[in-house]
Amino acid sequence: MSQLREDRLASFFPDGKTVIVPIDHGHAIPVPGMEDPGGLIEALNPFADGYVVCLGMGLAFADQLEGKAVCLRTDFYKPDSKAGAFGVYGAEEALQMGASAMMNMCFPNHENEENIIRDCARVISDGMDAELPVIVEALPYGLGRSQDYTVEHIGFAVRMAAELGADVVKTSFPTDASVDEFKAIVDACFVPVVVLGGAAMGDDEALLTMVSNAMQAGAAGIAVGRNVWQHPEPPKIAKALQAVVHEGAAVEQAMKNF
Repeated sequence: MSQLREDRLASFFPDGKTVIVPIDHGHAIPVPGMEDPGGLIEALNPFADGYVVCLGMGLAFADQLEGKAVCLRTDFYKPDSKAGAFGVYGAEEALQMGASAMMNMCFPNHENEENIIRDCARVISDGMDAELPVIVEALPYGLGRSQDYTVEHIGFAVRMAAELGADVVKTSFPTDASVDEFKAIVDACFVPVVVLGGAAMGDDEALLTMVSNAMQAGAAGIAVGRNVWQHPEPPKIAKALQAVVHEGAAVEQAMKNF
């Protein structure tokens, strides 16, 4: 990996770990809680290492994002869509926006798997040419299919993304998995793994416990969006997540933020 590419990737991991806040949902689903993106970013900046954005938000809120690691979502995705996800941007737009990385969905075993994987490969190749790292969001069958997020399916999706050439793999903590089961997945992946938050849980302790378990299993961090910006107090939950990820705080200790 070139020094430039390595530096761009390292910007998301200030101490080898990361708290990323995806705010790229506006193209796919209704997004109550993100009516004021600029104000939200400013409120979260003390606790977030980086953000995932679509091109429009990245351009519109460049001032608020300045000094943070920013990842451009290169595809659009639709829940329950037969397409699953489809590529729309690449390295040219990422560089114009000032991004340090790109992100693309990968849905192994989706009915449109072939095209989705080709899109991922194109973005990874594009990133190699432009010295931009790529985070692949690997989820079996599609978005939000928790019944399919088994240890076996997540394990395959994570390794598949790494084999495609992802610099980082973003995935879900497998449904009902133990710390040891997820650790085996992380250990078998030769690039960093970050864990997503999924739909807003409405349960701070459950969220922090999942994140704590992921970190104990060797995850390199988290990419939690809706569970932050749809929280009644986004900065407080972001601070609690930062404590678990970067300080190794116990759940009970992190809960003292509330």
